[in-house]
Amino acid sequence: MCASHDFNNALQVTQNWISDLMWRLHWHDREQVYQALIATLHALRDCLDRDHAVCIGARLPALLRGFYYDGWSPRRRGKAENRDSFLERIHVGVHRDPAVNPEEVARLVFALFVDRLSAAEVEDAKAATPRVLRDIWP
Repeated sequence: MCASHDFNNALQVTQNWISDLMWRLHWHDREQVYQALIATLHALRDCLDRDHAVCIGARLPALLRGFYYDGWSPRRRGKAENRDSFLERIHVGVHRDPAVNPEEVARLVFALFVDRLSAAEVEDAKAATPRVLRDIWP
């Protein structure tokens, strides 16, 4: 398989995730949906211990995996130490748009995980999520 095909496939899979989230959010701005998706992935990643963050990252499509790890330091943890900081992280990621409900965004991104990953992978991710955030999972 040539590298061009791999890249095109990775791009298409990422576009599918964004399109799916656009539909779920009822938004029309792909850039805003992308920002919300990445902000949620970063908030999730940063509230997990290193091993769980890596485990979840490994299950993402290739391009999303790269975005997920962008700016990550495995030694640093705790940017989303509680529910409020987790949701604030998402809100900052969408430029504090007052029309955006960060909890709704998180719920719908987690719903993407449920629909696109195996049940075992979702259960592992949910179990790794801090207890104060578990009710955000579908």
